[in-house]
Amino acid sequence: MTGNSIGQRLVLTSFGESHGKCVGAVLDGCPAGLEIEEKDIQKMLDYRRPGQSQVSTQRKEEDKVEIISGVFRGYTTGAPIAMIIWNKDQNAKDYESLTTKMRPGHSDYPALVKYKKFNDYRGGGRFSGRLTATHVLGGAIARKLLKEVLGVDTNSYTLQIGKIKIKNQPTSNMIKSIYSNEVRCPDKNSAKLMKKAILDARKNGDSLGGIIESVTTNLPVGLGDPIFSSLESDLAKALYSIPSVKGVEFGSGFAGSESNGSKNNDLYTIKKGKIITKTNNSGGILGGLSNGMPIVLRVAFKPASSISKKQSTIDIKTKKPTWLKVGGRHDPCVVPRAPPVVDAFVSLVLADHALLSGFIKPVL
Repeated sequence: MTGNSIGQRLVLTSFGESHGKCVGAVLDGCPAGLEIEEKDIQKMLDYRRPGQSQVSTQRKEEDKVEIISGVFRGYTTGAPIAMIIWNKDQNAKDYESLTTKMRPGHSDYPALVKYKKFNDYRGGGRFSGRLTATHVLGGAIARKLLKEVLGVDTNSYTLQIGKIKIKNQPTSNMIKSIYSNEVRCPDKNSAKLMKKAILDARKNGDSLGGIIESVTTNLPVGLGDPIFSSLESDLAKALYSIPSVKGVEFGSGFAGSESNGSKNNDLYTIKKGKIITKTNNSGGILGGLSNGMPIVLRVAFKPASSISKKQSTIDIKTKKPTWLKVGGRHDPCVVPRAPPVVDAFVSLVLADHALLSGFIKPVL
């Protein structure tokens, strides 16, 4: 099974399965001299951790990170940083009935065919959202590296759940307060409506999707390498690696296709001696390169596939249609746990490009 690593200079390798003994990651290429402790990583892990609220899965994992190499006396050494999280709340029995009945919306069928039934099917195995914890392991370090060296700040938040969407652009203070509510939405009134919508969906045995918006500020001009290593190319690839993601857009995105060039173009101006643009429809990226404006992107998540409603499927053993009602503990909406995961991937890609472009050196 290939495709478990991402990055060119800063390389994250993920390992583990949903109901295996552990999940973990190895981050290679992190410069020596970055002050890092397990608590720096744990903070982001706790934001993603399951079993914390009514709107998430009730699987209760401590998700306590252990750094087992690459950090000495509180600083990175330049060696690969290996990190591990032990799985403690597995329940493989929930999946015994799913060995022949393929769950709609899941990877069960194509994975079974590709790996000839050798894949770990429990909880989705390698395809599970559980593995996003491994992305956060590396992303937390990348995020701190960008902040400490370049002053870059990335913040992702819930923009929309179902048909409920924030109406006005949130302020920076609102964005920084998202973890005070269960749905991670900066607008308190919208957050209440979103929570109710998720709980109603769960009560009806159903699920909801939504959109995460991410804003990165203070990025220098010139990150990215056209054509196939542009910032948009690499960010999109990384973000599409998150389970349930079905759409990524930058700046004005799809709405920009309905506009005119005279309206969508970002006009240059000078403010306090710095060249900026009056608008940011490009989302901070032009020609695949950062232009110094905030990088603004949105990530669309489909409704969670595991629902308790009765659905039709196929029994691969009998080769006949059958019915399936998925049991176990599942998120009625994955969006509230996604902001730290989006933060992680954005940070990993930007830190990788900062190293490639020489903005960050191998030894700090």
